[in-house]
Amino acid sequence: MERDLTKGSELKNIIMFSLPFFFSFFLQVLYGMADLFIVSQFNGTESITAVSIGSQIMHMITVMIVGLAMGGTVAIGKAYGAKNEKETALAMGNTISLFFVVAAALTVVLSACTGPIVSIMSTPVEAVEGTVAYLIICFLGIPFITAYNIISSMYRGLGDSKSPMYFVIVACICNIVLDYIFIGGMNMGTAGAALGTTLSQTISVIIAVVFIRKKNAIRITKESLIPNKKMFASLLKVGIPVSIQDGFIQIAFLVITVFANSRGLADAAAVGIVEKVIGIFFLVPSSMLASVSALAAQNIGAGKTKRARKTLYWALLITTVFGTVVSLITQFCAPSIVGIFETNPAVILLGSQYLVGYVWDCIFAGMHFSFSGYFCAKEKAWLSFIHNVASILLMRIPGAWYASTHFKDTLFPMGLAAPAGSLISVIICLVAFAVITKKDRRLEIIAEEE
Repeated sequence: MERDLTKGSELKNIIMFSLPFFFSFFLQVLYGMADLFIVSQFNGTESITAVSIGSQIMHMITVMIVGLAMGGTVAIGKAYGAKNEKETALAMGNTISLFFVVAAALTVVLSACTGPIVSIMSTPVEAVEGTVAYLIICFLGIPFITAYNIISSMYRGLGDSKSPMYFVIVACICNIVLDYIFIGGMNMGTAGAALGTTLSQTISVIIAVVFIRKKNAIRITKESLIPNKKMFASLLKVGIPVSIQDGFIQIAFLVITVFANSRGLADAAAVGIVEKVIGIFFLVPSSMLASVSALAAQNIGAGKTKRARKTLYWALLITTVFGTVVSLITQFCAPSIVGIFETNPAVILLGSQYLVGYVWDCIFAGMHFSFSGYFCAKEKAWLSFIHNVASILLMRIPGAWYASTHFKDTLFPMGLAAPAGSLISVIICLVAFAVITKKDRRLEIIAEEE
């Protein structure tokens, strides 16, 4: 399952490594999309709103877990790139130990706070019951969501992005089948959507555990599971800033959802649908972030900093071209895209307005996602934290608030708040990268002279 990413063409490596990432993320997004689509076939707007709000909250929790798992990916990648099997096993074992505690804490705390969370979201009265049912079931499934991301982080640190994709394929197929059984056949509504998602994750994790025990050449021993102060520090140095920054980003999305919810059911449904659509568009930026962090970590661990930078350059080119093409095409087909999920003319109109503004974020987010992956590999995840927090506090939230209160008849200005915020992130990333690169090049010249 391991793969050495310190050799060969940088472009080929990033494409071959990121494609499984892309499909994995696509299938994960399809989870939420399938829930939303299938619910819309058998239930009304209130159920669509409940699933969209509930899945947004779960997405926030999941991305924070993924962010924390980034510490494991980088630590494993560096140890593996340095050909240190003992350190690699220690990084893998400590990642498991850390997330065992995280999963238990999240399950207990979030299950006890379901009511207040739904209230904070300003959930429309018609959708409250469905949202509560959705969240309770999903919160109980957090250990399996956590387990999947632990296993995925270990595989990716070892240079294998294909195996996690296979696990997601299994989960996605199970989720769609179970959704039709629970929602369509058993008329369970939003609870059925949550139950289908949770059970499919459980099945995926069971298969992943069996697979990793048989195929993993790096053996995890009891000793490697014992918390190591230095290793824990390494995991948390990267994981905590990334997790917090991802949490803040999702909080910003949730705050914007609250703004939309306060405007009425149609606005809430429109924003919820567009967030799902944007999730698909962000597959390439997301896969580049994860790929750059894994590839650059292995190369930095092997002392090949120039190759790490080249990986970043290719990621920037790929995400910029992709974002530009998608943004231009969406300007002409936004109503058709939103219409896939809703037939209500008011929701389609509002959703289209929000989407044509929001979609430009694919360009700028792709750029700062790529930079964030590189900063994580350099163990400077705090830079990602800084630029994301600046983006949120200076533009995303205040911009969305201003638009929601001053433009009552359209969601287009609210959509523009996201790309405007990402532009701030890109500027900060460019400055930080220039400083880091200048220092690295000095060290490279010294190494060559010696």
